[in-house]
Amino acid sequence: MSDSVQLVQRYYAAFNRGDWDAMLDCLAEEVAHDLNQGEREIGREAFRAFLARMDRSYVERLEDIVVMATADGRRLAAEYVVHGEYRTTDEGLPPATGQRYVLPGGAFFEVRDGRITRVTNYYNLQEWLRQVGAEA
Repeated sequence: MSDSVQLVQRYYAAFNRGDWDAMLDCLAEEVAHDLNQGEREIGREAFRAFLARMDRSYVERLEDIVVMATADGRRLAAEYVVHGEYRTTDEGLPPATGQRYVLPGGAFFEVRDGRITRVTNYYNLQEWLRQVGAEA
């Protein structure tokens, strides 16, 4: 269990540093990524493209991260608070003007052979829209 918890902690530490390569190194080649209120994407390269899109539009830091795991370390959950800035308009979302937001979020993970095989992210999109001044 502790190895898996450390893996997820490394994943989030890399996120907070903006070190996408270190973050991707935590993932299995065929990682399943379930986007909040979106579709599942498969593969490390799809995850790399997602990170590039996020990097263009947002600056985020996760704080108060708590990671929990099953006894065998195969399934994990994390809870955190996102502190962010919406800096460039993301396709299909309201215009970005540098709005700041603070939002609780969570994620579920599966781990196999020392790599993350699934990441499922959740946050309240309606609350995010409210904080960036969009009509929810």
